[in-house]
Amino acid sequence: MPRKSSQSNEESDIEKVVQVPSSQQEEIDNLTRMLAAVLDYLTDEDNEEIDVEFMLDNTEGLREWHKQYRESNRKLIEEEIKESLEDLSFEELQKIREQIKGRTN
Repeated sequence: MPRKSSQSNEESDIEKVVQVPSSQQEEIDNLTRMLAAVLDYLTDEDNEEIDVEFMLDNTEGLREWHKQYRESNRKLIEEEIKESLEDLSFEELQKIREQIKGRTN
């Protein structure tokens, strides 16, 4: 019985090398550094409780990244809400309107 070519197996084992623009590589390196710092903190057995503010204050760039992440997440939530408004009844929209007015007063 003829043997299957091992070339297809070899091709699947070869890692693909992707060229990343230097600005993206810097971002990847920065995120990797921040993740490593957070994981070091989380795995430190001397820490009895997790202090998020400590991590944000003591990991360079983490607070700014977190702020940007929250802002982009906020925009996604706003879009989801806008899209879902079309499916609501008039009464449901009025209830939401009252809730919003209650928060702003």
